[in-house]
Amino acid sequence: MTAVEVAVHAHAALGEGPTWDPVARRLIWVDVLGSRVHTYDPASGRRTVLATEQHVGAAKPRAGGGLVVNLRDGVGLYGPAGSGGFRWLHREPVPGRRANDAAVAPDGSLWCGTMRYDEAPGGGTLSRVDPDGTVRPILDDVAVSNGTGWSPDGRRVYYVDSPTRRIDVLDMGDDRLPVGRRPFATVEDGFPDGLTVDADGCVWVALWDGGAVRRYTPDGVLDRVLELPVRRPTSCAFGGADLTDLYITTARTGLAAPHPMSGSLLVVPGAGKGLPQPAFAG
Repeated sequence: MTAVEVAVHAHAALGEGPTWDPVARRLIWVDVLGSRVHTYDPASGRRTVLATEQHVGAAKPRAGGGLVVNLRDGVGLYGPAGSGGFRWLHREPVPGRRANDAAVAPDGSLWCGTMRYDEAPGGGTLSRVDPDGTVRPILDDVAVSNGTGWSPDGRRVYYVDSPTRRIDVLDMGDDRLPVGRRPFATVEDGFPDGLTVDADGCVWVALWDGGAVRRYTPDGVLDRVLELPVRRPTSCAFGGADLTDLYITTARTGLAAPHPMSGSLLVVPGAGKGLPQPAFAG
């Protein structure tokens, strides 16, 4: 069994989207169905919780402080701590649809996913939201838009539409939009969910209903499996001062008898070496 520790004991219904904020030196993660944004400072143990008015698929740091959030009805902005305030950057409510995973691109834009609550095929999207609120569609025919991450050189985007059981590769064009999509790796045990890319260009992906995190080389070869005590890990990200600790979010939703760690934020110290993640430029 992998040396897994509990970083934050919690009972999140659907923990998701761990992100290391290097400026505040804290981890940000969300409980999608609990409508909560959590932060955790591993050095001090300090935790905060922000309640959102809608289901929240992801929360990422902004370059000027505060958070960008992928909410049920669109993308919104919270100001820096102490300043208060919320405003919509882009609002586009669609009945029966909610936000899901999101990631900040090397250029500071937010690539945000959506899905239908009933997970109907073709009901979800992947879009790029620029700092000025301009929205450009990336994919408009997905079911459960999930993990998104860039190769170290920024020329590849790894992407997951969970029901396909695949991690795909999108090649980036000069206009910061993808010019092609092809399979990278296929998962048979569970469903690929959130992912992160490490400093060696390897892709780490959490397996919903697979009870593990897997690492694939840049050639798509499986070379490491971290077995976990929970059935539904949802995503992973490197954090800590030297970006060597792998944080893993987990879910309790849909489980008749969840493991005591289900819904908590887990950590595997010294699992690898992550890449610094950019902040949203808006």
